[in-house]
Amino acid sequence: MVKYSSRRKMRTNIALWFIVGAISWLGTSFSYAFGQEESPALPTADDAGSAAASSPAVDQHQETQIALASALAETEAAGEDFDSDPFEGFNEKMFWFNREVLDRFLLKPAATAWDFVIPDPVQRGIYNVFDNLAVVRRVVNNTLQLKLTGAATEVARFTINSTVGLVGFFDVARDGFGIQQRDEDTGQTFGVWGVGPGPYLVLPFLPPLTIRDGIGYAFDTAMTPYIYFIPWYANAGLTATSTVNERSLNLDRFERVAESTIDLYGAVRNAYLQRRAAAIRQ
Repeated sequence: MVKYSSRRKMRTNIALWFIVGAISWLGTSFSYAFGQEESPALPTADDAGSAAASSPAVDQHQETQIALASALAETEAAGEDFDSDPFEGFNEKMFWFNREVLDRFLLKPAATAWDFVIPDPVQRGIYNVFDNLAVVRRVVNNTLQLKLTGAATEVARFTINSTVGLVGFFDVARDGFGIQQRDEDTGQTFGVWGVGPGPYLVLPFLPPLTIRDGIGYAFDTAMTPYIYFIPWYANAGLTATSTVNERSLNLDRFERVAESTIDLYGAVRNAYLQRRAAAIRQ
């Protein structure tokens, strides 16, 4: 009976965490499509190319921003598809629901209030803390892709940022030592191994993804260490904090992209697929 209760509790915690993580990914979906958190030197779609050429030491997040800004600029006109979209009718409805209902009436208001209360440097510090905790995912996937230098780099970054950087609040490894993040996830690993992306799919509460990346996300979630050591409701609170904080860092960027893009659904789809393909090729 004790063993059964323990197993049932573990299954319940994992299921609840996955649900909370799915809701969290709604917030990060806009980051996948539009770019990561704001920074003082954040490039726009107009200067993305020049920024990439003139700054070889650009950090991983800013590289993602540049790539996505360029992709959005290239796919702004409707009809320029990067890949087939067999579920386009369904996907467009789900995209509208996620953006016009969940984000507009839930996530964005919370992020706006958060942005009013919490200064930007603190928001970036909170983002850094959660990003630092994703070290297991990055180390494991760098190793599985035989990028051993990348795995060692991630271990070094985690050690420095967890100590000198005050549990990751400050990215001392990057800002003080020039050690850039080597971000890899399970979806990328599957791609490197030759697994095809599968159909593009948009689901309620989830970001744009492919079948491959959706399965990869489940593995990545399981590689979040602290979910096994704290109650599910604490996990939920941490996830909500991370989601709202990340959305608040992108308030202006999301608005600019939405206002300047003709076919937002198509631009998000093509930018996402291009970014994932580029990440696998690296």
